[in-house]
Amino acid sequence: MITDAESARAAVQGVLPGVRENLEQLVAIPSVSADPAAAPALAESARAVAALLREAGLPEVEIAELDGGQPAVIAHRPGPPGAPTALLYAHHDVQPTGDRANWDSDPFTPQVRDGRLYGRGAADDKAGLAVHLAALRAHGDSLPVGVTVLVEGEEEIGSPTLEAFLDAYHDRLRADVVVFADAVNWTADVPALTTTLRGGVSATVEVRTLRHGVHSGLFGGPVPDALTALCRILATLHDEQGNVAVPGLVRDPSPGGPELAEADLRADAGVLDGVQLTGTGSLTERLWAAPAVSVIGIDAPPIAQASNTLIPRARAKISLRIAPGDDAARARDALTAHLTAAAPWGVQVSVKPGPPIAPYAAPPGGRAHQVMREALTQSFGTQAVDVGVGGSIPFVTAYARHFPDAEILVTGVEEPGTNAHGPNESLHLTLFEHACEAEAILLAQLTP
Repeated sequence: MITDAESARAAVQGVLPGVRENLEQLVAIPSVSADPAAAPALAESARAVAALLREAGLPEVEIAELDGGQPAVIAHRPGPPGAPTALLYAHHDVQPTGDRANWDSDPFTPQVRDGRLYGRGAADDKAGLAVHLAALRAHGDSLPVGVTVLVEGEEEIGSPTLEAFLDAYHDRLRADVVVFADAVNWTADVPALTTTLRGGVSATVEVRTLRHGVHSGLFGGPVPDALTALCRILATLHDEQGNVAVPGLVRDPSPGGPELAEADLRADAGVLDGVQLTGTGSLTERLWAAPAVSVIGIDAPPIAQASNTLIPRARAKISLRIAPGDDAARARDALTAHLTAAAPWGVQVSVKPGPPIAPYAAPPGGRAHQVMREALTQSFGTQAVDVGVGGSIPFVTAYARHFPDAEILVTGVEEPGTNAHGPNESLHLTLFEHACEAEAILLAQLTP
């Protein structure tokens, strides 16, 4: 029976080899939710997850899939009478690999190098499921709380059926404490609990100037082209210092948490020498508590196909991160209004925004938060910190809205060297071991 950090460490050590093997088996499945051709792999991944949860001692296991959605797995084990229920969340879908030439090894052939496990999903987020498996196996038949495990299959594409899923499985997903194992630590040696998340919204802006393309020599000068007009619109999204210039967005000037050194940020992000960082305020304020806007794609003729033609139509996709405390729908409308108002020369502009994702801020002072912070401190041997994260986790904000009385803990196995979503994604194996120990301690100490 796990009663303290020492017994948790011993129990986790006993199950860790098998968990590592299972994690590598999952990484080998190319469960890319953004690729329609990968549907068989998503189904295979869900079946593998369901089998692992049954083996971990959860008697109620179901593969759940709504129309138009990807397969999720829900598993449950009731606790002793009067015990609280913990919901353990992860997702088994992964990002596309991008250009495989940028990987040092095959992304779906897991490989260990220098204390790290490399492969797509090795950290984000199949390792989150592996942490849950390790904690459950470490407790075995002595689990002191009820447990529900939810492993989503469409997180990497924005959870499009999320609201319908929460409605359909509302009673099955109710819990007292929720552990979302899909976030980042301060460093590989310093564990963190995420207490704030930025929200987000994407928008596609389209500019039209001509009924059709025309010769740039014959008409260039008085006749505007759509791509130039689009560039002028996009340039209005930031001021000269690089701060977001969309009126009406919220910014929290005091996010709290540890401060980040510029040299560390530049190294972690791979910023080229001589390139200046953008915006004003502390780095953590800019990363966690301020809006951020990026142009993430443009539809226009590629250079190889370019001719001396005025472009009649051009489009760009914009990603807006919304600070905690802001209203996501209002921020979406502010972005749409700004893009429309910025149109030069009377060009025709249309904006198609995507669904907004609300930001999140955890209520302070929860007992489970205190227990988890101490568990992380004990397992890592270093004081855990509270941090914000600049990204969004749709399930966190949606779950908090559906179950306002649940205490939500946002943890994870990522750290600055993980390179999630990029080439050579990897899991720091020592950090992973400590994360498994911390969750085992949490489950042992949730009951007052």
